[in-house]
Amino acid sequence: MIDPTLPFIDLHRHLDGSVRLETILDLGRQHNLPMPAGDVEGLRPFVQVTEPQPGVMAFIGKMQLMVSVLVNYDTCRRVAYENVLDAQGEGLDYVELRFSPWFMAEPHGLEPAGVVEAVIDGIAAAVRDSGMRVNLIGILSRTYGPKIARRELNALLRYRDHMVAIDLAGDEANFVGDLFIEHIRRARQVGWRVTAHAGEAAGAESVWQAIRKLGATRIGHAVHAPEDPALIAYMVEHRIGVEANLTSNVQTSTVPGYANHPLKYFLEQGVLATINTDDPGISGIDLTHEYVVAAPAAGLSPEQIYQAQRNALEIAFLSAAEKQALAKRKSTAHGR
Repeated sequence: MIDPTLPFIDLHRHLDGSVRLETILDLGRQHNLPMPAGDVEGLRPFVQVTEPQPGVMAFIGKMQLMVSVLVNYDTCRRVAYENVLDAQGEGLDYVELRFSPWFMAEPHGLEPAGVVEAVIDGIAAAVRDSGMRVNLIGILSRTYGPKIARRELNALLRYRDHMVAIDLAGDEANFVGDLFIEHIRRARQVGWRVTAHAGEAAGAESVWQAIRKLGATRIGHAVHAPEDPALIAYMVEHRIGVEANLTSNVQTSTVPGYANHPLKYFLEQGVLATINTDDPGISGIDLTHEYVVAAPAAGLSPEQIYQAQRNALEIAFLSAAEKQALAKRKSTAHGR
């Protein structure tokens, strides 16, 4: 249920939630770090979700072991590089990778700006080696509060030309979006687009806040948006995109099962909803799984899945010319 003539795109993918298990073990051995297991299968249950977690923050807790191996900037560079190669290995044509420099820097006291530079270097090297089309999104993590978010933003702004957007992620339930209005305003001033995790651990009001006060043109998750029909109508009218993450939302207990996910409803209403992986390293999935297994389980028809794939190109943080070139390259490869 993937249209081979359309670009295969992942718009919501956390770089720091996509670290290879083999890399965790390798870096652990290199730097004498304590590991809960000595082989991939033994390590898997400590990193990947095997059953639904009690909430978003418990799910994020699975990322701790991934970032615990980021002992220096070379390790950050390696993880970024491997992210691109893994996306290419999944058959993606374009990926937007997002990361929180503070979250990656914190375990070993790295400088967030150094993390940003290392990630950019790793991505650039992988793009040269693979030919993948990649854009970067910087994350401000709500979890650390507005003061740390200001430092995180300053680190990202030092490399403003290498980012296309800013994202607000982390503990949505305890750190409301209003705390970060000024941060996002500064990001918009340099020309970055805005996406925000909203309506995942909080209700429809969180999505309204992200759109009206932060200027978000895309929303990550938005699971609770259907609680307010006026919000859905607004999102359709103003072409606000949704970065849906099916398996992730089941694993965080945001929805009780695939059949309860609002993605089908979004598409029926005309919302520009898309299918993404979120944290494939934690969820133990890839984008093909989300299209072929998760989307049908969520009740999507083949045409709705194709529509989500078309929507991904429409709401991607690319220029009109870049979108056209990406689509042309794909259709040409399939003789159309």
